[in-house]
Amino acid sequence: MRALQVALDVMSVEDALTVAEEAVAGGVNWLEVGTPLIKNHGMVAVKKLRAAFPKSVLVADLKTMDAGDIEVEMAAKNGADVVVVLGVAPDLTFKRALNQAAAHNIKIMADLIGVDNPVGRAKELEALGVDYLLVHTPLDVQRVMLEAVDSGLDDLKEIVGAVDIPVAAAGGITLETAPVLLTAGVSIFIVGRALTKAKDVTGTASRLCEIIGVETKIEKRAEPSIDEIIAGFESLPTPFISDAMKRFGAMQGLRPVVKGKRVAGPAYTVKTLGGDWGKVVKAVDLASPGDVIVVDAQGMDVAVWGELATLSAIKRGVKAVVIDGGIRDADDILELGFPLWSRTVTPNAGEPHGHGRLQELIACAGQPVSPGDIVVADEVGVVVVPREQAYEILRKAMEVSAKEKRYKKGIAEGKTLSEIFGL
Repeated sequence: MRALQVALDVMSVEDALTVAEEAVAGGVNWLEVGTPLIKNHGMVAVKKLRAAFPKSVLVADLKTMDAGDIEVEMAAKNGADVVVVLGVAPDLTFKRALNQAAAHNIKIMADLIGVDNPVGRAKELEALGVDYLLVHTPLDVQRVMLEAVDSGLDDLKEIVGAVDIPVAAAGGITLETAPVLLTAGVSIFIVGRALTKAKDVTGTASRLCEIIGVETKIEKRAEPSIDEIIAGFESLPTPFISDAMKRFGAMQGLRPVVKGKRVAGPAYTVKTLGGDWGKVVKAVDLASPGDVIVVDAQGMDVAVWGELATLSAIKRGVKAVVIDGGIRDADDILELGFPLWSRTVTPNAGEPHGHGRLQELIACAGQPVSPGDIVVADEVGVVVVPREQAYEILRKAMEVSAKEKRYKKGIAEGKTLSEIFGL
């Protein structure tokens, strides 16, 4: 057997559900209700994840040390398929846990964390009847000793060779270390931060599944057209998009000239320097209708844009302009109602020498922008979405929007925000 298990070691059920949904979309077939999540929310966390993912194998990482029968029964009745018991627990605890597991038709995983003789204990636990063994490098060891589970590869191989039941591994597994663990004979790959903190959870999960040989049955969604994607982004506020991108993509320090506007469109990029506005106005001639001109003017307090450029942009059908630098004629631009974001407003303009580049990768207000990336801007700020990830990020942003509506409903019904998030 081969399984990819995501360790949902988060504090909020909502965060767990979000990560789980993205991970399952990438092929993850085992979901772990992490110890911090269970300690914060109890069996409610198990129940909610079971309701949301009825087909996934659900692991309750209770780290049971005593009262094995009671804890296993609780987890089983709330939907767990596997319960984790600490390998250092007494044999009697395991026997009671195994009896209860058999009664509810679920499995027991023994975590060898802290065991002095892991190979010997692994054999004992197999003889007792546990279903899975877990070789686990603790988080504190990872942080302080900078060790991951692949650091003890010889011990891991010895355990795998000593037993006939599947062995799981946890502790700092990444895309780079997974192949090493595969050759050591690991069956269940338990991945935490490499998935929960990933910029692209679904993509990372998919790559891990491919590496370790997990069969995935992922239905390919028919992607909408780029125009439909842009329209979707234009319906969403930038904070939702930032949330969907895990706080990546937000430009810093840019402000709208005209309040109340929200636009989205493909980037037409310009790089200039020293207040040179020659290439900036040339971009107006070359950009397509609906484009958003994005200018890296190095944040300088010299205007590279004004009323005349705005009039040209309107005539050419340019949707909006974003400038990491200065503009002038803000009063006239405000009257025209043209969507424009800049770092500064100043009377001082530069000269049109024509230096700079068009349609190349630039850095604008702290974010990389490639030609064709989707730029979304509103009164809150500006976010850039990589074009190749646009549909996936749009889908996630729409999920964020749906959650916000649920939160608002909960608040209207009398709940506080801390209650909703279980803080």
